[in-house]
Amino acid sequence: MAQPQQIPDQFQLSQISSIVLGVTDLDQSIAFYNGKLGLKIRLREPQIAVLEAGSMALVLSPGHIRLAPQAAGATEVVFQVERVRTARESLIAQGVIFFTEPRQVTPTEWAAYFRDPDGHLLSIFGHE
Repeated sequence: MAQPQQIPDQFQLSQISSIVLGVTDLDQSIAFYNGKLGLKIRLREPQIAVLEAGSMALVLSPGHIRLAPQAAGATEVVFQVERVRTARESLIAQGVIFFTEPRQVTPTEWAAYFRDPDGHLLSIFGHE
């Protein structure tokens, strides 16, 4: 049986710097992620927006719809929060619609799920 090849250190992937979501309406998506979720806009161009999401960037790109016509797939973007119930109530007040109640997903962590305007699966994750 062939042994897996070792990848030299300089080529190993070790950190995700950004997540790019294909969106159908850039302005609507910016209004959702910036206006409702509170992510700060780092860069705004006519065909792309880069938002701050902790140590990573969340990139919104209408061009990606041409690469993959299905906007939402089996992908989930998880936002870490201190308290899921508190964060959920705050987001509901901003007009975010959750399709689940908070539920326990590990012995100590909870999650609640919602979608963005293009149907991407999003969740908040943290203590109850």
